[in-house]
Amino acid sequence: MDIVPRQKDNIIVLYLSGDINIDSANLIESVGYYLENGITDILCDFTNINLVDYAGLSVLAIAYKDVMNHHGRMKFTNVPLHIRNIFSTVCLDKVFELHENEDLALNSFKEDKIIEEIKKKQLRRRFKRLPILIPAYFKLKSSLEDKIQDGKVYNLSAIGAYILCKKIYALGDILALTMKLMPKPGELALEGRVIWIAQKELMPQLYPGMGVEFYNISPKMQEQVVQFVERNLPLESTAE
Repeated sequence: MDIVPRQKDNIIVLYLSGDINIDSANLIESVGYYLENGITDILCDFTNINLVDYAGLSVLAIAYKDVMNHHGRMKFTNVPLHIRNIFSTVCLDKVFELHENEDLALNSFKEDKIIEEIKKKQLRRRFKRLPILIPAYFKLKSSLEDKIQDGKVYNLSAIGAYILCKKIYALGDILALTMKLMPKPGELALEGRVIWIAQKELMPQLYPGMGVEFYNISPKMQEQVVQFVERNLPLESTAE
């Protein structure tokens, strides 16, 4: 496998070509080199990758884990459909962050930084939790066949929600989620990652239900949720 690096701002884009297999240790070495030199945001472009075998999956997993251990971010772009299917078969599509093209991927790094700043500046606000009962509609984002399910948002914060519902998804599943925050901002279409599931024996009042963390939420939309929560909080609010 050949690797052509190119730096864009503080992000290294690795243009990969050939096959990712047992002979692709150079990817691990390249990633390690940039991490050692303080560059922790890495984007891999798969446009010219023909094949990823099971040994290649291990190579990608090792490189990805190395980036995570350095508190960095590793993302993939222009991944061919047949390789996406391989990722899906071994559930790596729920671990790796895939983007349709390079521009979207690069922008996602910028959005991550904006959200990190929001977290720092609004930490106290972000953790306020609003008790509420409003309809929620959701389905598995990656499936065209999954039917839209309904439930109730039991509580809401700027980072996620707890949803009372009959249909429970697996931890790590990404959901397309719709809810109405009236009178404004109105209907919001979001993505949510399932991060915990209520156990009947421990939390019978919240069963059945699941906690979702907002995923890839834009700074503007997150600020709208923050404002909605603050407008509707009782005088004594709870915190997550």
